[in-house]
Amino acid sequence: MSRENYLFTSESVSEGHPDKVADCISDSIVDKFLSEEPEARVAVETLTTTNRVVLAGEVRGPESITKEVMEDCARKAVRKIGYEQEGFHWKKMDVTVHVHEQSSDIAMGVDAAGNKDEGAGDQGIMFGYATNETKNYMPATLDFSHKILKSLAEERHATNNEELGPDSKSQVTLQYENGKPAKATSVVVSTQHSADTTQERVREIVLKHVEKILPEGWLPPEEEIYINPTGQFIIGGPDGDAGITGRKIIVDTYGGAAQHGGGAFSGKDPTKVDRSAAYVTRYLAKNVVAAGLSDRCTIQLAYAIGVSKPLSLYVDFHQTGQVEAAKLEKVLSNIMDLSPRGIREHLGLNRPIYERTAAYGHFGREPEADGGFSWEKLDLVDALKSEF
Repeated sequence: MSRENYLFTSESVSEGHPDKVADCISDSIVDKFLSEEPEARVAVETLTTTNRVVLAGEVRGPESITKEVMEDCARKAVRKIGYEQEGFHWKKMDVTVHVHEQSSDIAMGVDAAGNKDEGAGDQGIMFGYATNETKNYMPATLDFSHKILKSLAEERHATNNEELGPDSKSQVTLQYENGKPAKATSVVVSTQHSADTTQERVREIVLKHVEKILPEGWLPPEEEIYINPTGQFIIGGPDGDAGITGRKIIVDTYGGAAQHGGGAFSGKDPTKVDRSAAYVTRYLAKNVVAAGLSDRCTIQLAYAIGVSKPLSLYVDFHQTGQVEAAKLEKVLSNIMDLSPRGIREHLGLNRPIYERTAAYGHFGREPEADGGFSWEKLDLVDALKSEF
């Protein structure tokens, strides 16, 4: 039996965290390629450190997207985040581009030819998860952690607040009672700040956002709200710590409340099942829970490089299911084409919609008019209900 009463913690990091700066840059380049050629192939990694950005990877797309264009994407992404500091500045940083043509061996496996459908861009296992403990079907610990930082960032951008910098981290611990979140027992927020901003002022600014995001009556005791617990956070971002694409995969997904396949998302076009299959498993799991078939649901898919059909589909209800998991596995396989091509077409993934996913989570967001976060739609609920 699963535990009903326990403490659980998730963390988030802001768009200005060094790893997230790297993710934002990589996804801005994915968007650039897809905006000019929807079938482009992109796998770009980013390294960020003191006033330096290094891009590396493999692409196949229009020749108009040169190294200079990719450098411009990097500078624009960093400027949008808000870095104009001595140790990391969008205009002054050195950008080196080591991006080359995609391997012909990979292309041969992925491309459709004759009677062969498009294959997966790599082997791997992908997991999707949903829970009814929040309105957006996300673990509450991660949902609150994301929203505290997003609220801080929105104020910084809207008011040009120079007291706080772009780099910040959060961590929320909740008490679960009878399997449901009941209250917060501790909150941690560390945020970069200017040299002339006192820790008392930092606490005053941050506390407003914690109070805004947590439900009424959930605020922990004052001594359990840790704001800049080291005492100072002036040097931050890539100047304080190197960042690399794909290093915050738990922040990107479910905050540790669910399994993760191991592959990162950012910097990859949707032929890479690390990204597209993780999106579709979230889409299916969310619709399953929204249809009332379970309170929690994990779905796993597995693929082989160059092969279009998934090797397996697995459903776990975590002892909350109202239907048979084995039957649902068959229904899901019939209700949607789970080949890489079928996923991309169903969710409309060949669009420039990825830079916005790079910070504050790939899941639990609102579907957007231009196709962004299409995997958060609840358009399979009626079909799933009718099958049962």
